[in-house]
Amino acid sequence: MGLLVFMVQRVLATIPLLIGISIVSFGLIIAVPGDYVDVWLNQTMSMTGQTRAELQAQADAMRIAMGLDKPVWVQYLVWVKGIVTAWDFGYSYSYSQPVLDVIGTRLPRSIGIAIVTLIVGQTIGALLGIYAAMNQYKIGDTVATVFAFLGIVIPKFVIALIILYFLAFVWHSPYIGALNSAEYVIQDYWTFGKLWDFFKHVWPILLISIWAGQAYTLRMMRGNLLDVMNAQYVETARSKGLSRRRIMIIHAIPNALHPVIMNMGSRFDYMIKGELEIAIVLGIPTIGPLILGSIASQDMLVIAAIFLIVSVIIVAGNLLADLMLALLDPRVRQATLEARS
Repeated sequence: MGLLVFMVQRVLATIPLLIGISIVSFGLIIAVPGDYVDVWLNQTMSMTGQTRAELQAQADAMRIAMGLDKPVWVQYLVWVKGIVTAWDFGYSYSYSQPVLDVIGTRLPRSIGIAIVTLIVGQTIGALLGIYAAMNQYKIGDTVATVFAFLGIVIPKFVIALIILYFLAFVWHSPYIGALNSAEYVIQDYWTFGKLWDFFKHVWPILLISIWAGQAYTLRMMRGNLLDVMNAQYVETARSKGLSRRRIMIIHAIPNALHPVIMNMGSRFDYMIKGELEIAIVLGIPTIGPLILGSIASQDMLVIAAIFLIVSVIIVAGNLLADLMLALLDPRVRQATLEARS
């Protein structure tokens, strides 16, 4: 019962947050000076030699058709209504298709890569943190600390540029700037061969993101576990004759994991940003290059849709982290029931 009450409270608390996210997302559309019609005007004048006065009537008609002549608050309500009722994020005129179709193939790739790197990175970081804490000031602790330090201080785009140099000029790899080889592009179902081919294209993203993601978790887990190992209840467990293995598994590690689990939601945001940064450098067709192209063409509906969807996924990730914490620690559920009573 406590877990259910806890999750209901968390879900209700996200409703104002989601409304605020939608307002900020729509703000991205109107914040940039001009709109798509202005981009169309400039491109048409450059290509045809016509003047702005000659094209103004057509531009005004386009603004009316796109609803850009309405007040901002009306545009916002129409935009939100389309998303809630029909999952309609608008129409991308620069790509000549609905926004959802534009991001529909790229966004799942980015989210999937971010989820994989988050899970693997957090797991590796936690395990290395446990190892470092149990071998404090030994060579293993030093190596793990240096490994984590390098993952934190070296910018991801620098590592991506180094890997790109070796792929292009040293190894002459054919797996650059794509997600699949030519023989798998039109194959709309996944096989082991296609999955392996996909890995050969995106392994730089996975490698860099996992390395950068585990670094912070390693340092956090090491520090938390060292603090817990010096706690009074751990000393009491030792005085009762419990083995070190039993103390670590039952008492120390579960309590040291609390901050790591709480931090998973924010780390997912970090993984998505890292994936975008690396994909732009390597030219891999995920949402990173799409964002750059949409900014260049002032197709802000695409930008707003990506921002909104990613933000909602991050909120959902934080909810999942809260659920995992409540499952791990009964005190969280008990505190919820006590506050409710």
